[in-house]
Order: sequence, then structure tokens, then C-alpha cells
Amino acid sequence: MNPETLTVPGASLYYEVRGSGSVLLMIPGGPMDATGFAALADRMADRYTVVTYDCRGNSRSPMEGSWDDLTVGLFADDANRLLDAVSAGPAYVLGSSGGATYGLDLVARYPGRVRTLVAHEPPVSELLPDAARYHALNEEVGETYRGQGVAAAMQTFTAGVGFGDGGPGPQRADTQEAGAAMARQAGNLDLFAGRLVPIIGNYSPDVEALRKSPARIVVGVGDESTPGQMPYQAAHELARRLGGEPVRFPGGHGGFASHPDGFAAILDEMLAAGG
Repeated sequence: MNPETLTVPGASLYYEVRGSGSVLLMIPGGPMDATGFAALADRMADRYTVVTYDCRGNSRSPMEGSWDDLTVGLFADDANRLLDAVSAGPAYVLGSSGGATYGLDLVARYPGRVRTLVAHEPPVSELLPDAARYHALNEEVGETYRGQGVAAAMQTFTAGVGFGDGGPGPQRADTQEAGAAMARQAGNLDLFAGRLVPIIGNYSPDVEALRKSPARIVVGVGDESTPGQMPYQAAHELARRLGGEPVRFPGGHGGFASHPDGFAAILDEMLAAGG
């Protein structure tokens, strides 16, 4: 694994490169950084040049300016700049959660840059019949963060999207390195609750542009996710609007980390099918 840094307007992006072959960029969601994809990236590196990174403002990717400057489009621009740095032609992209939302914007606005996008449980709640409910929830999370702090805001968020009082999956810190990674990502929760929840959750993908894109779009959903969870609902609705059904991946919202072997097998199958 080779860590590098890319300077982009208003930020410095930390990224890691593994393996060889066609480029596969993995875009993390929410407070997650490159570490969350480590197990999956290791399993794909014998067939792909796997690029993982910390989004601007998270972990090892410091940003300039205000949180108010952040938009889904800006994160998609960063992904495009990173692809320009590591890939001469169209690349494969996996996006998880909010990262899947950035991937959708990337495909819609940069035609030809992506060969296949696997969008795993994108929380595009604006497509749902009860979009107004989730829009209000997103604003409530921000208000709770400003009034009561990050812990209360995260409880409001996880309960509101159907994850109960906890997160989308268990975490373990069985090594010093894992403990450091968990602490680093916990430090990203302020940005997530204070700004990212509303900008990601209130984003409405350009479905018509996605339909016209030369990229193949695979919408993924966890086989342990449930209909009561908003990302599950949103994934099914997005897939329906694109003319298909979501592909089931092992695990839940964070199945890439909890079930890396099975997730890698399905991901490899999806990428090869669009090759």
C-alpha cells in the first residue's frame, strides 16, 4: 500500500494505492475514511489498482474555508480530480452511502470518466414518496448538533434513518492501528452531523443524466439491510428509476467491512460484467 497526497483547490487529499490493473476508486461515505475499505481493497488488489482516500475535511485530508462551502458537487469534483491523477481512461468506481451519492454526481456530470459505478446503498431520500420527512430529519440533525452536540445528533440520525440507536455495523479495535483509525474517524463525526447529513440527504440525483450516461450503474443493497432503513428504500427506488433491481451484497450498510470476502466476490462479478 502506497500513501500519497493530491493537492486540489481548497484541500489536500490523502489517498492510498494498492495492486495493479484497471483503476478501481473507492469513495467512502460520511465520517469514514480510506481505512474503512482496507479489507475489501486488499482482496481486490490482485486484479485492480485500488485507490482509497479520505474525503476533504475528513481524517488526513485537511480543507480550507468553511463547512458551508461543501456540496455533493465539490466532493464529486474531488473524485474526478483524483481519477485524473491515477487513471488515463475510464475507471471503475465503488461508492458507499454518501460516497455512492458523490459517485452518482460524478457519473452525471463527467460523462465518460467512469466505466462502471457500483453505488452501494446511496441515501438519496429525495427520490422517496416521504422525502419531506427525511428532509426534515436532515435539518433536525443539524439543529440537534448545534444545540446538544454530536452524540445527540448522531442518535437522532441513526434512529431517524432506521438504524436504531446504534450505527450500521459493529466495529472492533483489536490492534493499535485499528484503534487509531477508529479514533480518527470518530473525529469526523462533527463534520458529518454538522454539515454532511443535510447536503448528502437533501441531494436529488439527476436520474435523466444517469440514464444517458455511458457508464454502467449498479445499485447495491445489503442482504442484511431491512425495508425500514432509509438507504435500503432509496437504493430500491433509484434502481427502479434506472430500470432495474438492486444487486444484493453480503452484510448490511457496511457490508464491505463486515463481509469483505463475499462483498469482493460480488463486486468483482459486477465489474467484470461491465468490462
